[in-house]
Amino acid sequence: MTVAAPASVGDALRAAARRLRASGSRSPRLDAELLLANALDCPRAELFREPARELEAEEAARFEGLLVRREAREPVAYILGFRAFRTIDVEVTPAVLIPRADTETLVDVALEALAAIPLAGPGPEGEPLALDVGTGSGCVALALATEDPFVRVVATDVDSATLAVARRNAARLGLQRRVEFVLSDLFADLGERAFDLIVSNPPYIPAHEYEALEPNVRDYEPRLALFGGEDGLDVYRRLIPGAALLLRAGGTLALEVGAGQARDVAAIIRASGAYEAPDARSDLAGIPRVVYARRRGARDKG
Repeated sequence: MTVAAPASVGDALRAAARRLRASGSRSPRLDAELLLANALDCPRAELFREPARELEAEEAARFEGLLVRREAREPVAYILGFRAFRTIDVEVTPAVLIPRADTETLVDVALEALAAIPLAGPGPEGEPLALDVGTGSGCVALALATEDPFVRVVATDVDSATLAVARRNAARLGLQRRVEFVLSDLFADLGERAFDLIVSNPPYIPAHEYEALEPNVRDYEPRLALFGGEDGLDVYRRLIPGAALLLRAGGTLALEVGAGQARDVAAIIRASGAYEAPDARSDLAGIPRVVYARRRGARDKG
């Protein structure tokens, strides 16, 4: 049941949080704050400076519209149209997966690998070249280009609507000259370039978990970016041997994995015979989240 619009910011937040909690939100107060700040077109912190400020009718109507969407379990990021990721904000639409904090661990591993690569000389030809496979919103590729001033990045995705979002993000962040986007199923349309680093956050949700996902994920986020086949490992079985053909000797492959998948993904890496012994990095929750390994052979930038 829709309640009347509260008279003040504080009342609006309390009433909205109750509604969102009843609709199944796991973070009802935070959701309410983000949505009200959007409706009022103000920073979230402003809500706490003037809790007694009365909402104008137009503001209350905008807030109500946002709340109704969230009550239907539409993700807050899609409602707002953006998501913060590390040091950048990226546009998100239903064409792209919403960036997660877990994926920041993948960027950490990638930046460490890039930092270990000596520059081969001045200019673009001497800079390391990275590949982000299945870029989605472009969050990983753009975070790498933002935080490493030397890296050049190629980012691929199989979906043209997804790449359109990633390109807009690159243009807004002023990174379109350092990040190149290619429509490609994994490596099919990349040509014969050699990369110093390949990263990917592929779809890894197995069949038995997909249908049990929360409605805000299963019913709104793109299945193509989530569903990884019967055991969740379909893309890894193609990606790992394919990456070995494009990685320079000594280059690093870094892959985000689902909870409980690190051992299986490491086994696929070992079975390929192309990489040194794989390692894993845990996320902030202590879950092994990134599996990475170096391509066998001495590094050669020539």
